[in-house]
Amino acid sequence: MKLLSATLDSDNLSLLISANIDFEQFADFAEPLAHALDCQVRERQWGADRHQWLLDFEGSQLWLHYEFYGDICWISTERQDEFDVLVYLHSLLQPYIQS
Repeated sequence: MKLLSATLDSDNLSLLISANIDFEQFADFAEPLAHALDCQVRERQWGADRHQWLLDFEGSQLWLHYEFYGDICWISTERQDEFDVLVYLHSLLQPYIQS
């Protein structure tokens, strides 16, 4: 799994991920990502142009999103007090970022 970048967005409680993602083979990207972040996949949803997976990281519920048309991938939380979890996950992604 190679990432181009990962950026924290505190305003939107998100961790933005830039990578070469194939919409049709999203699981080939998302499963290794979840494993690298030590997250459990709880639910998988998808539609015509979007994937949305519910992840669990040590009791924190996070959403992994990917939108095909915008080629946008991000992990988000709905709780301000869990933004620190995204900060920690961001640190775990550093070895996977291409320099």
